[in-house]
Amino acid sequence: MSVLDNLKAKAGVMKDKAAGFTRQHEEKIERGLDKAVKTVDTKTKGKYRDKLENSADKAKGALGRFSHGQEGGGKAKGDERPSA
Repeated sequence: MSVLDNLKAKAGVMKDKAAGFTRQHEEKIERGLDKAVKTVDTKTKGKYRDKLENSADKAKGALGRFSHGQEGGGKAKGDERPSA
């Protein structure tokens, strides 16, 4: 087995561990994103609210795809995850 094959195998293991961690703590991560958006929105007096919320939604979608093992492109319009 070559060095590159060893690195690929280790990277796969690390990705699986990271996915397990995000699956286990997904709600906490999402709450942290919401708290960060609220803090920045407050500091900027609502000037970037739409951009912040859009970015947080995209981050949450990526988090969901990563933690649940879905590969591939983004969501179709209107394909939003329900809020908790």
